Amino acid sequence: MSASTPAPPATPGYSDTKEAHLKRLRRIEGQVRGIARMVEEDTYCIDVLTQVSAATRALQAVSLGLLEEHVTHCVVDAARESDEAAAVKVDEVLAAVTRLVRS
Repeated sequence: MSASTPAPPATPGYSDTKEAHLKRLRRIEGQVRGIARMVEEDTYCIDVLTQVSAATRALQAVSLGLLEEHVTHCVVDAARESDEAAAVKVDEVLAAVTRLVRS
């Protein structure tokens, strides 16, 4: 880590909702296994694509939840710390949003 980058907080912004995120991710994992099974069983293409779309939307929902928690916890804490720390966290968020939009 560079000298200008503050250390990550001791607890992630999603710590209060960790179990809910894990539950949702396990459900998505099951969806993906189901999609693989559909391909193995030569299921109709459109039906497989429908399930891929549903899994993608589910992952996007997890991403947005994590992003919201990062902003309301980590970015707000950094803003309270200093303008420099806040700027670093805002840059982090913008980079994350850019990655999410491109995916």
